[in-house]
Amino acid sequence: MKAGAAAGQLVVAGARSSGSVLALSLRLLLAVLLLCLVGAQQGEGQAAGPAAGVGARRVDVGVILDRTTWLGNISWVCMELALEDFYADASNANYSTRVRLHPRDTPAGPSAVDAASVGVDLLKNVRVQAIVGPQTSTQAKLLAELGNKASVPIISFSANSPSRSSSQTPYFIRTAWNDSCQAEAIASLVQKYNWREVIPIIEDDDSNARFIPDLVDALGHADTRVLYRCKIRPSAGEDEIKRAISSLKENWTSVFVVRMSYQLALKFFQLAKDEGMMGQGFVWITAYGLTDIFNVVGYPALDVMEGVVGIEPYVQETAKLNKFRQRWREKYRSENPGTSINEPITSGLYAYDTVWAIALAAEKAGYVNSDFVLSETNNGSTDFDKLSTSRAAEKFYNAFLKVNFTGISGQFVIQDMQLVSATYKIINVAGRERRAVGFWTPGLNISRIVWPGGSEKTPRGWLLPVNKVLKIGVPVKPGFSSFIRSEDGIPKGFCIDVFEEVIGNLPYKVPKRYVEFGNGKGESNGTYDELVYKVYLKEFDAVVGDITILANRSLYVDYTLPYTESGVRMLVPVSDRRQKTAWTFLEPLTADLWLGTGAFVVFTGFIVWFIEHRSNQEFRGPPASQIGSVFYFSFSTLVFAHRERIVKNLSRIAVVVWLFVVLILQQSYTASLSSILTVEQLQPTVTNIDEVIRRGDYVGYLNDSFMPELLKRLKINETKMIAFSSPEEYNDALSTRKVAVIVDEIPYLKVFLSKYCHNYTMVGPTYKFDGFGYAFPRGSPLTPEISRGILELASNGTMDELEKRLYGDTSCPDKDDSQTSSSLTLHSFLGLFIITGTTSLLALILHVTITLYDHRSHWINGSGQISWHELLAILFKIFHEHDNSSNTPDEEEPGMEDIDPPTAESPWSMSNHIIENIDSDTDTGSTPEGEGTPGREVSNQDPGPPSFAYMHSEGAME
Repeated sequence: MKAGAAAGQLVVAGARSSGSVLALSLRLLLAVLLLCLVGAQQGEGQAAGPAAGVGARRVDVGVILDRTTWLGNISWVCMELALEDFYADASNANYSTRVRLHPRDTPAGPSAVDAASVGVDLLKNVRVQAIVGPQTSTQAKLLAELGNKASVPIISFSANSPSRSSSQTPYFIRTAWNDSCQAEAIASLVQKYNWREVIPIIEDDDSNARFIPDLVDALGHADTRVLYRCKIRPSAGEDEIKRAISSLKENWTSVFVVRMSYQLALKFFQLAKDEGMMGQGFVWITAYGLTDIFNVVGYPALDVMEGVVGIEPYVQETAKLNKFRQRWREKYRSENPGTSINEPITSGLYAYDTVWAIALAAEKAGYVNSDFVLSETNNGSTDFDKLSTSRAAEKFYNAFLKVNFTGISGQFVIQDMQLVSATYKIINVAGRERRAVGFWTPGLNISRIVWPGGSEKTPRGWLLPVNKVLKIGVPVKPGFSSFIRSEDGIPKGFCIDVFEEVIGNLPYKVPKRYVEFGNGKGESNGTYDELVYKVYLKEFDAVVGDITILANRSLYVDYTLPYTESGVRMLVPVSDRRQKTAWTFLEPLTADLWLGTGAFVVFTGFIVWFIEHRSNQEFRGPPASQIGSVFYFSFSTLVFAHRERIVKNLSRIAVVVWLFVVLILQQSYTASLSSILTVEQLQPTVTNIDEVIRRGDYVGYLNDSFMPELLKRLKINETKMIAFSSPEEYNDALSTRKVAVIVDEIPYLKVFLSKYCHNYTMVGPTYKFDGFGYAFPRGSPLTPEISRGILELASNGTMDELEKRLYGDTSCPDKDDSQTSSSLTLHSFLGLFIITGTTSLLALILHVTITLYDHRSHWINGSGQISWHELLAILFKIFHEHDNSSNTPDEEEPGMEDIDPPTAESPWSMSNHIIENIDSDTDTGSTPEGEGTPGREVSNQDPGPPSFAYMHSEGAME
């Protein structure tokens, strides 16, 4: 401005002089030269648009990069091309603004002083409306504060956001993807392959201030633990990197997430390969940024990073992108002859789109005269303190946040002060080349991956530390030697057998050695709690034995799944409490069943007598004789010993149904009585713990176990507890009544019962505990491996075979009240009684109906009414008289046969005391000899003695 004023003064002076035309021309020429000189000075080092922008209003933008680095040099070329392409675009030709870039080179090291001083210079002297950069997070941390002070946006396409939040640094804008989204992509990859532990390996600088917390949170949501973080200084030498690698080799985990600069990463992977950590079984995942190393370094990186998996933003291949790559390659190689870099990295694409967005924002914001001036009221001691705000930069800032367009890297949208992320690409180094194997959106889709060592088999995520031999603690426990014991210094027993089976089935070898937790004299060095705590103190790598899974122990170790039956029960003696007396034969049936059976015996006998009385000679006679016949016949059917002939079909039906009921009753009674008389009814002497407490009995338990705490919770007095150490001591204590019960875990009780099965039993409720398990350090990858092995033994039958060797081939059943024979009740036979009762009643009703119908002429008097007394007398005679014509069985109930009038007598005059003497071989109405009659036998032998009914009949009495 001063040069322009001087030129004006020269022109005026020339006009007032002698008026010489030549002198005036010389002075005008001098003024023009001065103006051109000023313009050249102000435009020095600036990149501008094409000549078409002459006359357009200029927007100054500072650029802070380290163009001595790959990232800085590549990005600057991309920014220059972006500015050229933007103003060469026909749609932007009429824009009234032109962006000028003011590049400043600053070292990209850990110091932020140079970047801050350059930033102050750009704000004070150039009066930029925005600053692109810085290149590193360390520099961005201070420049973000500078942007807040001056209200000037600090736009970075490569640095991560500072450790402070976007609300604290509102003028810091990232035109790159969010690291938190990248952390979620890595966690999804880890979760897909079910890796449970990860170790991040990071460069110890500000670039990971936000990434690591985000990664830990994302892995936590995927149920994956971060054991520790391996940090390496940016300036670390070979010895320091080797120490870090050695610490990694001492851990079980073989899944690593790496995030560091190109230079440090190349040294690290080379040394890791030399240490054998780039072979099979290892998993290396590189975060975005480091994946560009393959484009920058080329073959050296591909050679040492075989099998590495990387995460990088997905950029869609378009014609515009391919054209840009070709132009960039030509420009970059012309400026950097002999370079091995053949295409721009992802950050370079972000730099290109950032400049494009700045040009759009500058046009949208419109031109505002730069009002970035020092505050007159601010008397700070430094240039930083004297900075004031710029309304022009603030307007540009608001316009920039609203920019939305499709760039060569994808959609450019700023949200929450950073570029909105979309899809990540998963790459894999295989055959010394990088290839895409999948994508992450929030849904993961990964194709086949080649892992370190050239294997396509997914690593399990952990490896045994180099030269590691597991030191396994074994308890010393005399007494129950079938579980754990020592034979010539070698541990044996069920617990060891199961562990050896599981270890032997693993697809890899586990070096191990057993160490007894004893004093060398067959005694333990401490309690089981102390033994388990040795694992927590890292004195043992595991504990194998009859170790019960308890909550307090799980605070210090991780347990496998239990390999024995779980729970605690009571062991008590048993005795035969069923007394055999003279009345034991009554016990099979309850009183109501006895009474019911007796009632149906009499009822059935009465029905048969009533039906057979008129026709069957064996059911006739004096009243006493007939009553005896009824009871004799009825009770003899109970043992199928009845001899009376049945001549009526209706009575036969009733008897057949009754005999069926009798058969079932007889068989049931016999079986129940046999059980009562022959089976030993063993019952426990104690059935529940409350009975023990009430009686004040002593309770036994296994020495060096958790039983005392359980017994105290069950309200057992501590003075009533006695500890024992072996099955033999259990037997002695119970048999001598020293204790009333033994409370112990079920596996120990089953071993005891395999030796003393007949005299003892387990009773009472089962108190829930998880059984025996193997103890490993917290987070040990062997824990789930051994647990899966235990499940495999249970499914393939091996566990059953091992338990047979432990408990014996035959199991000892519980002897409780369920073995006591119960008496049979009336309810059990109610259906049968209903059937036989109904059948008998129907037979009686049919018999009465048929008989009355056949003798209807005798009791119906057509000439007049008869009294009730006469009617009853007639009915009594009808049902009491002897029917000779019906003394043989027929298929149907017979009626009264016609009687010859000259010889027949009327029923009113028929004597009740005339009964023909019938031989024992013949009946009235019988068929000729040789023709069989249903229901009777025909014999040619001498007649036998008269029947019971005949001897009591009127004929016999006569």
